[in-house]
Amino acid sequence: MTATTLDPKTALIVVDLQKGIVGLPTVHPAADVVANAAALADAFRARGLPVVLVRVTGGAPGRTEAGRAGSGGQPPADWADLAPELGRREDDIVVTKQRWGAFHGTDLDRQLRRLGVTQVVLAGIATSVGVESTARAAYAHGYHVTVATDAVTDRDPDTHRVSVEKIFPRLGETDTTAAILALLG
Repeated sequence: MTATTLDPKTALIVVDLQKGIVGLPTVHPAADVVANAAALADAFRARGLPVVLVRVTGGAPGRTEAGRAGSGGQPPADWADLAPELGRREDDIVVTKQRWGAFHGTDLDRQLRRLGVTQVVLAGIATSVGVESTARAAYAHGYHVTVATDAVTDRDPDTHRVSVEKIFPRLGETDTTAAILALLG
């Protein structure tokens, strides 16, 4: 874990912490991930830094060997509602996505650039899907990337471990929520 600094214009991106996802079984308790993401969101807001709350309401249409998650019918009406513990505020940026990553098919990059953001801190579920896809796209768009390792989790322990130990260090820096909060000052 090696987070060294946060740029003056850093945004927090919270991926898919919504009712239909936080209720699924995960490697680390989703309640802990939500609590850590909420602590980050509160700290970013207190410093006037952007908070991006991402939710997913659809998926890519392609066939996969794993099949489509949740293809057994319509999700409950509140499935995409953001976890209330995040304390959504009026000035938070809310992104609704239809793919794994928060950048594809959304105006997230445009909104961040308009605000002068040069770095993103990531939290959310699932580590190897929405969070990793968003981290890869952020890196490809030229943002500095930091992942709060105790504010992410996955349904699969192996994919979670590979993302945290192998992928994220190649895309940016990783550290705990407490260390990131300390860097915020």
